[in-house]
Amino acid sequence: MTGPVRLGVLGCADIARRRTLPAVRAVDGINLVAIASRDPHNAQAFASSFGCAAVTGYDTLLARNDIDAVYIPLPAMLHATWIERALVAGKHVLAEKPLSADLPTTLRLLDLARSTGRVLVENFMFPHHSQLARIKELLSSLGTLRTFSSTFTIPPKPADDIRYLPAVGGGALLDVGVYPLRAALHFLGPDLTVTGAVLRVDATRKVTLSGSVLLHRTDGTAAHLTFGMEHAYRAAYDFTGTHGILTAEHVFTPPPSHHPALTLTQDGHRKELTLPADDQAASTVRWFTTAVTGRHTDHGHTHTVHLARLVGQIEEQAKTTLVA
Repeated sequence: MTGPVRLGVLGCADIARRRTLPAVRAVDGINLVAIASRDPHNAQAFASSFGCAAVTGYDTLLARNDIDAVYIPLPAMLHATWIERALVAGKHVLAEKPLSADLPTTLRLLDLARSTGRVLVENFMFPHHSQLARIKELLSSLGTLRTFSSTFTIPPKPADDIRYLPAVGGGALLDVGVYPLRAALHFLGPDLTVTGAVLRVDATRKVTLSGSVLLHRTDGTAAHLTFGMEHAYRAAYDFTGTHGILTAEHVFTPPPSHHPALTLTQDGHRKELTLPADDQAASTVRWFTTAVTGRHTDHGHTHTVHLARLVGQIEEQAKTTLVA
């Protein structure tokens, strides 16, 4: 296609307001055209803050011929329905993670994207932060990697938060647990299998609150992942090799002004490294824009499929503890 990508948004989610849409406004080659909500007052208030049109109803936005692509920041369990409708309507799609709650649905959506000739991208922003390239460079100094650990935990949300609705928000595994899983795939590759998992589940609301997962590669390298929404905040990586240890903090949702801090330990000596700040949201939007305009064809589908596979394995194998 020629000209800027014309973007519409389905929903008025907080992540759209704080991260994605400011990045859209900052990136060349993409224009925000309209924002849709089921509530006309929400649509108007949200759209006015970004200087675009307000639309009542998601299907109404999908029917517009001045929209090339849509961003879907809806709750996790609503992703699949609206991704499918958007692709059928001929729109490219940037959807919040995960694409769906199960592997068969994810595969079907990716097949639909291919058959319609549309770009479908699962919106993980952290792989587009420049710190990941620097971390990969430093891993060579650790010798042979033996273990990888990653944590993403957040404090409890208000009782009426949508994450606590299993049929809508999907719980902690689909909200925060997918981050360390996606990180493990990024650093260790797709040769990962779930060895064991423990999930804490709210006995009343039937929603996952937190969990721990052990993965392994066929060479014996292990990944220990922790996630949840009943903790102090932490978002981190820990790599242990035969010749050193590397730790990184605040890795998943750093603001554009944040300077990542790494700690490299070798032979008992600690070295603190401070990296340049980077806007991972802008990098993600730029990457999506170049995909829509045909300048690259790798849309991350391999990682998307393996992530859905691991989530399914966790749900099938996990030991569950019910908590009041």
